[in-house]
This record gives sequence, structure tokens and C-alpha cells, in this order.
Amino acid sequence: MREPWRAIKAGLLQVHSVAGLVLALLLALIGLTGSVMSFEDEIVEHLNSGIMQVAPRQAPPLMPDELVARLEAAQVAGKVAAVTLSSDPSAAVRVRFGRDEQGARRTSLYVDPYDARVLGSPRGEEFFATVRRLHRWLLIPGDAKGWGRQITGIAALGLVVMLISGLVLRWPRRASNVKMWLKPNLGLSGRGLHRSLHAVIGTWVLPIYLVMTLTGLWYSFDWYKDGVVWLLSRPHVAAAKMQPKQPRAPGRSEPAQPVGFDRAWSTFRQEEGGRFSRALLTLPAGPGAVIRIRSWGKDSTLDTTRDEFRVDAITGQLVSAERYADKTFGQKMIANVLDIHRGAILGWPGKLAFMIAAALMPLFSVTGLLLYLSRGKLRRPAQPPLGRLVPGE
Repeated sequence: MREPWRAIKAGLLQVHSVAGLVLALLLALIGLTGSVMSFEDEIVEHLNSGIMQVAPRQAPPLMPDELVARLEAAQVAGKVAAVTLSSDPSAAVRVRFGRDEQGARRTSLYVDPYDARVLGSPRGEEFFATVRRLHRWLLIPGDAKGWGRQITGIAALGLVVMLISGLVLRWPRRASNVKMWLKPNLGLSGRGLHRSLHAVIGTWVLPIYLVMTLTGLWYSFDWYKDGVVWLLSRPHVAAAKMQPKQPRAPGRSEPAQPVGFDRAWSTFRQEEGGRFSRALLTLPAGPGAVIRIRSWGKDSTLDTTRDEFRVDAITGQLVSAERYADKTFGQKMIANVLDIHRGAILGWPGKLAFMIAAALMPLFSVTGLLLYLSRGKLRRPAQPPLGRLVPGE
């Protein structure tokens, strides 16, 4: 029994080593960029606290179309794609812009909701946008439509293989010995220390890495995403998802005038009342008049726990409404994939744990490489010292 088990472990070691050597630098890069983004919201909010708030006034805030018109008249705005409005009278409005003909997108602006005065562009936005593109798509042209998406997905699959093979390789004879699993031997040096750090710290972060990879694959492969949706969504609930915009009646042409925010905003406020804290209104990317509105309740602590509405911008008719509270457990898990991926589902302690785990990824690249090189030295036959080349001398 020992011989087949030794052969299996030798094969797993070879797979683990080769996958690690091929993916070491890529996984280290993905881990470091992920750790940088862990507290992005808190960092950006701190950097821009001076432009995200205004002094509340007695006068009502401007309607979104009037606000956009004033920005365009002052020639400080390009093509507006979305606005974020708040129920808080002291919160500034965030205006986001669409891409130009070259595919570039100018930085967003914070605007005074009462007079459309530009408060400034958020600091850190460009930096985190670049880090996010590096983390997800490796800055390869095409972003989500380029090859970077598949490459990071392959790296995630490789990490799953390394996690499983690494766990099998270090499985001790006394598996119930907690000390053997979780306490590194810092009294060692050289190869022994590298192996202890690689194996023990790897055991600490293994559950977190599994969560990261299994949720990260969601963003890399459509077949994986479709499979997760099929597994977690009940058929009759999936069929009741938000329906696409109903076709217009015969003889009614698409509106020639530009689509605005006002009617959709009024309909949304009538529908939600004072239950929301902020709402993101997004114009349709292509032809059509349906505006998507994502809203967060006042008790919402996660970015993914949001409701979503679609409103016809011409008639003000509510086309569809999808509320987070009405989702099944499986659908809530699907909605929370991003917050599960970065540990935010567990609050700031979870985000901190996931950040540390991601930042430790280079440690495994370095110790794994050192272990591979030292293993090569162990395999080399020892050279006899000079002067002892002939037996019997």
C-alpha cells in the first residue's frame, strides 16, 4: 500500500511544483492587487471627504436633468452616463461619464446638488481603476472582452489544483495533531524553515484561497457562471427574473429626443419613498429608453445588497423591480459573489483577513521556488573531495 501511495504523492508533488513555477509570478500579482483593493471604499471615502458633502439648504435640490444641463452649459461635462443621488440632503451628487470615440472615460465629478457647482474629481479613482484592471484582466487590451479574463481564470484553476495537491502532500500521519497543522517551526533554517512556512501558513489561508478562487472564476468563465446560477437559482424563481423591456406598440417610434433622468427619478421616488439611502441612475448604453436604477437601503452595509429597477424614461412607467429582500438564499449568494470574494460579507474583520491572505501570496511564490531549487540540489550526487578520487588512496 505504501508504494502506490508514494507514487501518487510523487506525482502530486510534480504537478504542484510545475503549476507553482508556471503561475508563481501571476498569482503573486493577482494577490497583491487584490489586497490593495480590499479597503478601497474606505480609502476613497477618506481621501474625498471634503468633496462628498455639502451644506444642506432649505431649497430643494435640482432635478438630475437640470443639474446635467448646467454642467453642460458650463462646459465641464462630457457625455453623462450615470448619476448617483442620495436621500441625504448633505450628500453631493456623483456624475459619471461615458466613453469617448477612442474608448477613454474621463474621471467622474462630485457636484453640489443645489446649484450644480463642481466640487472636484475623486482622488484615488484612477489609481484603483488601474489596479482593478490589472487584477482582473492584467491590463491586456479589451478588458473583459480580451484574453486577460481567461488568463486570470486559468491561474485560478491552477491555484485550486495547488491547494488540493498541497493539502494531500502535507497530510500527516497524526492528522488530529493541531500543533502539527498550525504551528510553524521557526527554529529551523534553510530548506526546513522554507518548508514549514510554506506548508503551515498555506494551511492557515487555504479556506480563504478556496473562497477567493471559486468566486473569482465567476468573472472569468461564462460556463462557470452559468453553472453556478443553475445550481443556486430555483427554476421558477429564475424564470421570474427581471424581464426585458416590453416592445413598443406598433406605430410608435423610438424617441428622437435625448433620454433624460427626471421621469425615471420621479417614478423611483414614488415607488421607494424614503427607504433608500442612495441610488445610481444609469442611461441605456444603446438605443432604448429604459433607465436602470440601483438603490441601497438605509440599513445596507454591503454594496451588493441592493434593489434594482428599470423605468421607461419617456413615459415614467416602471418596467420591472427586483428587490434584494425577495430573493431566495441561492439568489442572494449570487448577488453577493463580489462581497464573498473579498471577504466583505463578514464585515471589516473578513475584509482584513482576506487582505492579509492575498498579501501573503508572494510568500508562497518565494518559498515554493526556494524549495524547488533546494530539492534539485538534494538530488545531485555528492562530489568526492579532491585527492580522494581513487579508492584506497
